[in-house]
Amino acid sequence: MNEVQDALMALLPYKRKITPSGWTSFNGVCCHHRGEKPDDRQRGGIMSTAAGGFTYHCFNCNFKAGWSPGKLLSNNTKSLFRWLGMSDSDISRLGLLVLKLKDDQPVTKKALTFELLEKSLPDDCFPISEWIKQGCEDEDFLNVVDYVINRRGMGWNWYNWHWSAAPGYRDRIILPFYHNGKIVGSTGRKINPGKPKYLTDAQPGYVFNLDAQTYDRSCVIVVEGQFDAIAIDGVAIMHNEPNETQCARIKTLGREVIVVPDKDQPGAKMIKAAIDNEWSASLPPWEDDIKDVADAVKRYGRIYVLSTILHYKVNGEIKLNLLKKRLESINDE
Repeated sequence: MNEVQDALMALLPYKRKITPSGWTSFNGVCCHHRGEKPDDRQRGGIMSTAAGGFTYHCFNCNFKAGWSPGKLLSNNTKSLFRWLGMSDSDISRLGLLVLKLKDDQPVTKKALTFELLEKSLPDDCFPISEWIKQGCEDEDFLNVVDYVINRRGMGWNWYNWHWSAAPGYRDRIILPFYHNGKIVGSTGRKINPGKPKYLTDAQPGYVFNLDAQTYDRSCVIVVEGQFDAIAIDGVAIMHNEPNETQCARIKTLGREVIVVPDKDQPGAKMIKAAIDNEWSASLPPWEDDIKDVADAVKRYGRIYVLSTILHYKVNGEIKLNLLKKRLESINDE
């Protein structure tokens, strides 16, 4: 057995039995946590897999969890360990151990060693703080400053905002893209009406603001847009559906993932990604005209928005599918 299997076996209840089919059966520890009647007929079962992992199935409430080498601990598996009596700190340590085991798997090494080319920002592009230090009074620059502070309601220390005096960028706030401390792309958001709204240079598989996700955080919040990510210091996939590489990059953080989609029909694709990857999702009951996280932060403030995201998070296929259907039906309301 490996360390994960050893940790699991050490937590199993004393009162258990081995069935002829190879299951280790005991009273399911999940039922009452999921609002079901507690199990007293030993309908919870663990079975080791040939690959060195395990699968858990409760035939009372139909809860499922499992793990195999090369994968991270899913939310369901973390819940199983917690319900069996493992402390949150030990679950975190086990998650880091699993991350190291995952690094030994050929497929995962590709995700963990994922590299991007270093790129340059547009011409005459410097941090807003540097322009202010130089006493810049350019009208376009002042409009960009007003856009961030007043129209977006964001602080200067929330991101390393840039501005460029080059033609085509003067009416845009520029967000550098970072990877391992290097600039690997950027986007320029137009502050006035007109198209294109964004001028973006992004490499395939890039996840915005991933560098800011330090390992002392218990979760990572995944949103669609860059301004949404900045608003709550989460990460953005910059679309309404993450690709395989983006999912792999997010999973390497080794913590709970909470998806917060925009409140529109395409946002259902984000919920589908949460279902496919066994992530959590949150759709707080903000006012009807609040369409995304950035809007919510401007109206309610960062702390309140974060607290509501955490309070209204759900996981499990049934609950996530209900959220998905809510978003799919928005245009019919």
